[in-house]
Amino acid sequence: MAKVIMIQGTMSNVGKSFFVAALCRIFHQDGYRVAPFKSQNMALNSYITRDGLEMGRAQVMQAEAAGIEPTAAMNPVLLKPTTDVGSQVIVNGEVRGNMRAVDYFRYKKQLLPEIMEAYRTLDEAYDIIVIEGAGSPAELNLKKDDIVNMGLAKLLHAPVLLVGDIDRGGIFAQLIGTCALLEEEERALIKGLVVNQFRGDRALFQDGVRILEEKSGVPVVGVVPYTDVDLEDEDSLSGKLYRQERGVIDIAVIRLPHISNFTDFDVFSQYPEVGIRYVGRAEELGVPDFLILPGSKSTIADLQWLRQNGLEAALKQCVAAGLPLFGICGGYQMLGQWISDPEQTEGGGRIRGLELLPQQTIFQTEKTRTRITGTITGAGGVFRQLNGLSFSGYEIHMGRTEFLGGKGSSLGMLEHGQPDGACVGNVYGSYIHGIFDAKEVAEAIVSTLYEQKGLTWNGESIDRQTYKEQQYDRLAQAVRQSVDLKKIYEIVGVEAVCTPNR
Repeated sequence: MAKVIMIQGTMSNVGKSFFVAALCRIFHQDGYRVAPFKSQNMALNSYITRDGLEMGRAQVMQAEAAGIEPTAAMNPVLLKPTTDVGSQVIVNGEVRGNMRAVDYFRYKKQLLPEIMEAYRTLDEAYDIIVIEGAGSPAELNLKKDDIVNMGLAKLLHAPVLLVGDIDRGGIFAQLIGTCALLEEEERALIKGLVVNQFRGDRALFQDGVRILEEKSGVPVVGVVPYTDVDLEDEDSLSGKLYRQERGVIDIAVIRLPHISNFTDFDVFSQYPEVGIRYVGRAEELGVPDFLILPGSKSTIADLQWLRQNGLEAALKQCVAAGLPLFGICGGYQMLGQWISDPEQTEGGGRIRGLELLPQQTIFQTEKTRTRITGTITGAGGVFRQLNGLSFSGYEIHMGRTEFLGGKGSSLGMLEHGQPDGACVGNVYGSYIHGIFDAKEVAEAIVSTLYEQKGLTWNGESIDRQTYKEQQYDRLAQAVRQSVDLKKIYEIVGVEAVCTPNR
């Protein structure tokens, strides 16, 4: 039976996911078999496991930090918002259906047996399980039938570390206020406070630590400095989505209202002089070196948004000027001639696409979920150097795309010999999430963009997985140096399992 520790936060986006990843890495480095767990996650960035199941990318990142293969049991319930008041509900990697928020809140308690079964599979295989909560445990109007914060902690008798973000202000109100709003039984589960994202001299916060401990009655087990690590972030509140910095190479990603899997483009952040910015208005677009139309959970609605706010016209002007445009998944579907929804997967109807690729997409109720390897073929235009390069990734989509013939070529041959994309001039599209992650693919794109500007790229590329491993180690080192790790091990009670190999 595994030991357990739970990380809860004072609000969304205080660093829970990264702190869980740090603990997973530390425990892994110390010789433990450790796994992450989040009973319910809401995110549009998802992943396909080896057995074809869907899960949130935060638990994928945390599993990588723990040195293990991600499985859907680590995230048994995934909610993918489709509208402001509804989500697609995925249970143990399989689509259960679309639900309005009010209906899901009535239904979710029924998922507890499946959540607990998923947890038990990890409980039998690992020494330590690090659980991530969601949002805040002090949302009083949402506490009834809670399955992700204190409701789960009480079920599992899990000790809790409460994380607050000092960089966002109000750290005393965050941590002390959250403790004060909890019930006595819940407060008893909080064994430590963590002040995250601290900037400046730690010694100047000694009085702050004393005040937190006196007023909450809970020890502060860490003051973690702001740490600039480049890790995949699945949260819609991610600061990445609002960056506007431009590098020597300027990559512009369209910030669709229902943007999904924006981690597809994180690989380019490995290159110091490449800037990635997310654009939500036509006047922000300018003249980038490379345009990307990303995935979407609501393709038709996002295509209408693109058309209404002037970005469709702006994109076409860029393409007419010879700039490369690459669409991924929902973005790939938008590049075609038509999108049809006869089974009302997204509300029904038929809409004209951007008419940049010779294809049409018909939505279906059955979701495609598969891991993919293949070789890029059929690439013309500025990225013709991609031909012959291998890639791997995964597909998650509801539509079937049909080629209509005419100008253009198929792009990307899969292991079964079928294409899964298209190319016309400098317009490219593919269903493959992760197609840019291969070292050779990313390097070819970056070097080509340099050449297009009359520059020579002299950088050194690095394998994507190697790069991520370095970032996990960097995060773990920062947390090791700023928390009372001995106290955290005592809270976990791990000495009864094994002795750390340090």
